Amino acid sequence: MALTDPVADFLARVRNAIHARHPKLDVPASKLKLELARILKEEGYIASFKGVEEEGRKVLRLYLKYGNNNESAITNLNRISRPGCRVYVGRDEIPRVLGGLGINILTTPKGVMTGRQARKQGVGGELLCEVW
Repeated sequence: MALTDPVADFLARVRNAIHARHPKLDVPASKLKLELARILKEEGYIASFKGVEEEGRKVLRLYLKYGNNNESAITNLNRISRPGCRVYVGRDEIPRVLGGLGINILTTPKGVMTGRQARKQGVGGELLCEVW
């Protein structure tokens, strides 16, 4: 079965795993999901990730991060740009998430990056999601 929105599926799986307090989760691998996982790791929202192959399929395994009181590093994830309503922002229109406490993830001509990196490099793009 083909997914119409793989990014929303990725975010929903992460959100569900966090609510269920799972230590890790597996998602079908793709280049975009690998970049999303890389950004979440760099920003400190997940502990680590790796690509594995199970039963002939490539899978991305995420290891979730929890604090001392079993609270998750990720409070919420929101999908912004959807297949039915794409959201593009210029370099001067990139919003801040919770006054700078969260991040947004964009696809730009220079690759997938956070809103902070896109502002620094002076590029805009498609606003994929917000994480805090």
